[in-house]
Amino acid sequence: MKNLRVAKLAAALLVLADLNLVVPSALGWQRQQTPHQAQSLAQQKQQKEEARLDRSRTSDWPQANGATSGAGPKVKAASDTRMVPTDRERFYTSSYADDITEGDVTLGEDPVVRQAALDALGNMNGTVLAIDPTSGRVLAMVNQKLALAGGAQPCSTIKLSVALAALSEGIMTKETEVRLGANYEMNLTTALAHSNNQYFEALGRQLGFEKVSSYAHQYGLGELAGFNISGEQAGIYPAEEIPSKLGGVGKMCSFGEGISMTPLQLGALVSAIANGGTLYYLQHPTSPEEAANFQPIVKRQLDIAPLIGEISDGMAGAVTYGTARRLRTNFHEAEVLGKTGTCSRAGTRFGWFASYANTDAGRIVVVVFLQGGRPTFGPKAAEIAGRMYRHLYDRKFFLVKPTSAAITATAKPMRAMQ
Repeated sequence: MKNLRVAKLAAALLVLADLNLVVPSALGWQRQQTPHQAQSLAQQKQQKEEARLDRSRTSDWPQANGATSGAGPKVKAASDTRMVPTDRERFYTSSYADDITEGDVTLGEDPVVRQAALDALGNMNGTVLAIDPTSGRVLAMVNQKLALAGGAQPCSTIKLSVALAALSEGIMTKETEVRLGANYEMNLTTALAHSNNQYFEALGRQLGFEKVSSYAHQYGLGELAGFNISGEQAGIYPAEEIPSKLGGVGKMCSFGEGISMTPLQLGALVSAIANGGTLYYLQHPTSPEEAANFQPIVKRQLDIAPLIGEISDGMAGAVTYGTARRLRTNFHEAEVLGKTGTCSRAGTRFGWFASYANTDAGRIVVVVFLQGGRPTFGPKAAEIAGRMYRHLYDRKFFLVKPTSAAITATAKPMRAMQ
């Protein structure tokens, strides 16, 4: 009987080995991999390593590396400040909320755009803002209490302002390579697409706080973005550089540390990028009559028209292969250019995504801002924006220009009193 049991066990092990199954190591057997399986495992290992590196280079998984100047205009080295990985954080704010539209004033909004924003946001704890960049008209603003509040840390969306400032100062071009490690370099396009913190720390330190602050104020940070929008707050742009123990100007330029930005401020800046450099006062009609009699009001003209092409590839890259690629899960019929942001403070995580859809019928700017816990982050905000563009496309919105565009074409924009 003993010999029979041994024979049966040996036969079973031979069958398992022939089927290429794992046999317990205590018996001394190992799986024999086919060449195809070995190649597949190698590919999986490579994909995991690429994903790890991608996380390490973005604001979602910040890990700084020493950087040295690359080719082209000189950029100083990034700092070696290290951040706590997000998987160790504790969050105390829910990513979901009820009654977020309570108190919203909607009679002057575009009903198609508002419904698309509502459907896209769902029960997430956040706000969605849609703007016609040719006029500054707010087409929809869901969860107006949050949108008009004092703002939040802009996270990596601040990189748009920093990139424009650095380009304006001529310290780099989109081709400038910054060395971020022994065998790794990055230019502006890739840095925007992957939201690389070390690259923008380097730009910030080269610019210095005074220039960074000056450009940020030109672009509308630290001031009201709207014209006579009831309840709007201005956010905060500090008068001085934050302490070096908090990362100084480098962290201000990579994470927006020490800055409080509102969705309206970000929407106004992205609208100026989308329209070629006109910074409009945002206006939110509160009745059909106000919408019908809408007149754009220019706040100031930004000297960024020659620079927009320098950042466009990076903003488009964020959507096609970078931190905002989840947008394309829902929408890919038209080009979308945008920038994500993820960071946290005092137990609340923020997720930002600001973008514009570049369609044959015109452009529309969408800003999504989320607050909450672990489910909240920039790529989620991009996913919501993708759902909104999907709803607008399905409702034929892109077959005609936004409502105020026709008004803009015939009405001369007013200029604000300086």
